[in-house]
Amino acid sequence: MNYVGRWKFHSIGTLNDENELVYLNAEEYLNSPMTYVDESDEEAVADERRERRQMVGMQIEVCADGALYMLMPLPDGVTQAEIDEAVSAGEIKLCDGMIIDDPKTWEERNGELWIEVGTDMSDDGWAKVADDDSFINFITVRYVKAE
Repeated sequence: MNYVGRWKFHSIGTLNDENELVYLNAEEYLNSPMTYVDESDEEAVADERRERRQMVGMQIEVCADGALYMLMPLPDGVTQAEIDEAVSAGEIKLCDGMIIDDPKTWEERNGELWIEVGTDMSDDGWAKVADDDSFINFITVRYVKAE
C-alpha cells in the first residue's frame, strides 16, 4: 500500500457496556454520552464538545521524505491575529491552516507502516500503526486515506 498522502479521521475506539472495543464514526462520537463529564456543568460539556470536534478534525500527513505529521485544526474562536502572534512567538507551527507538531519518522516494513515512538513506548522504539483494514491507528483513533 502507498502510505504517502493525507489521512483523515475515520473512527475512534471506545469500550461499550460489555467492555468490548467498538469504533464510533465522527457523528456517533460527537453525540455519544459523556459519562466522565458532569453533564450538569455547562462549561465542562462545552469543553468536551470542543475537544471532540478537535479530535474528529485531526489529520495525518505521511510524506515521501520519511516524515509523518499530526495535523490539528485550529481551535474555534481563535482570531487570525492570535494565530499570527502564536506563530511569530514560535508557540505553534502551521501547515495548510492546521497546527502541526514536530514530525515523527516513519518507514515501511514488509508493506506495513511503522513510526518511531521512542524506547519508552516499545523495545526497539518503533510501533506498527497500519492494520489489515487499511487504517492508520494512532492510540485509539483510526484514520483512512483521503481521496
